[in-house]
Amino acid sequence: MTQGKYANVNGLKMYYEIQGTGKPLVMLHGGLGTTSMFGPLLPALAETRQVIAVELQAHGHTADIDRPLSFELMADDVAALIKYLGLERADVLGYSLGGGVALQTAIRHPDVVRKLVAASTPYKRDGWYPEVLVGMGAMNAEAAKAWVGSPMHQAYASVAPKPEDWSALAAKLGNLLRQDYDWSAGVAAIKAPTMIVVGDADSVRTAHAVEFFELLGGGRKDAGWDGSGMSSARLAILPGMTHYDIFSSLGLAATVAPFLDAPMPDA
Repeated sequence: MTQGKYANVNGLKMYYEIQGTGKPLVMLHGGLGTTSMFGPLLPALAETRQVIAVELQAHGHTADIDRPLSFELMADDVAALIKYLGLERADVLGYSLGGGVALQTAIRHPDVVRKLVAASTPYKRDGWYPEVLVGMGAMNAEAAKAWVGSPMHQAYASVAPKPEDWSALAAKLGNLLRQDYDWSAGVAAIKAPTMIVVGDADSVRTAHAVEFFELLGGGRKDAGWDGSGMSSARLAILPGMTHYDIFSSLGLAATVAPFLDAPMPDA
């Protein structure tokens, strides 16, 4: 069992776990999730690197504080944690909600992010399928009561400082997910090599993933015989994967590991 620790950052007592040794990789879970949602993905990646799995504000072991949930504030927390741990830079991998936080970390704190992996996450709100947006719009404290006893609730309740805050978390998350956003300008300015990963049956529109890739400089021309025309961005669409199984898939580990291990492109 990995022993977790806490870092005092931005008024938050932020929970994190460290596994493995090597180049640091910060992993950020999805909405309502905990570090446990990554399942076998986390130890697989920890075989060759130092994995720092974080629980975001109001999630898991990390108690809520008196501020709204926002991608920007949670990104500031992640950047502060990287500095707290004495790391110059770290790779950052985020899934879904955590992917949005990872993107904002790279946008707001480019000095602390070496490489970025955005899994099953869009760079603007309409990247989600319309029916997914309807579901996000319906997330509130009342809806959360119906999820009591679900695997996600059980994972939360087993570690949360105040398990009764489950409904409050859902209400805050719903408020965040109903807000419109478009990070096109910030994403286009990201300098860190970035990999976008979605399942071919994901909640994020496949066409949006391609737009995302192109925004980062990928997919704009033939790379040539020698690959010299290739950008530092990467796009992976994993076959037979949905939004609800990609985050614990060893296929995701096998996809991102070579990207993280590859040498940094020349400046």
